[in-house]
Amino acid sequence: MSAVNEKKVAALEAVKFIESGMNVGLGTGSTAFFMIEAIGEMVQNGLHIKAVATSNETEKLARKLGIDVITLAQAKRLNVTIDGADEVDQDFQLIKGGGGALLREKIVAHNSDLNIVIADSSKSVKKLGKFKLPIETIPFATQLIIKELEGMKLSPVQRLKDGEHYRTDENNDIIDIDIWDADVKLTTLEQQLKTIPGIVETGLFLTTTNIVIIGEGDQAVVKKR
Repeated sequence: MSAVNEKKVAALEAVKFIESGMNVGLGTGSTAFFMIEAIGEMVQNGLHIKAVATSNETEKLARKLGIDVITLAQAKRLNVTIDGADEVDQDFQLIKGGGGALLREKIVAHNSDLNIVIADSSKSVKKLGKFKLPIETIPFATQLIIKELEGMKLSPVQRLKDGEHYRTDENNDIIDIDIWDADVKLTTLEQQLKTIPGIVETGLFLTTTNIVIIGEGDQAVVKKR
């Protein structure tokens, strides 16, 4: 079974947690696309929800599909958020941010009662770090942060798009770092990174996830914390 089909399997299982009247957080990325598409079909069939998007791309797609999109401030609190991950380990810890939406994704996750992560089987790992960890930074500080991260032996690389510096929806930079050989606990690394002025957020999602749904072949494997 291809990764694309596994993403669909996971997404279709996740939307079963959505009921009319809910405020729903919509994730960003290729797996989340299938979830949003499924919710759009549910809305056409009578589902009534309010949705908060984690990126401009997601908002555009949701509106196109007839989903009622509101701001997080309007929602105040979300009943459930469904999002993808670049990696997920056996302790429900994630690396996110490959699509550049990690800041909004973490804010939305923090303000959700239930966080569901969906992924194909290739994203399920024993140890986080083969996928480079994205760090969102203020452009004013990015070059100095890169030098500091080099001193930490994290091999930082500023993300580019079409030969230009990549910018997030919040107009910040992304630095991708290598944590595979980092000789610290992930919680400690997260704390160290967040103490560097100019780092807005990291792509480590260590405590927010409640349910992981992995597409394995034509089956959805549901794991609850």
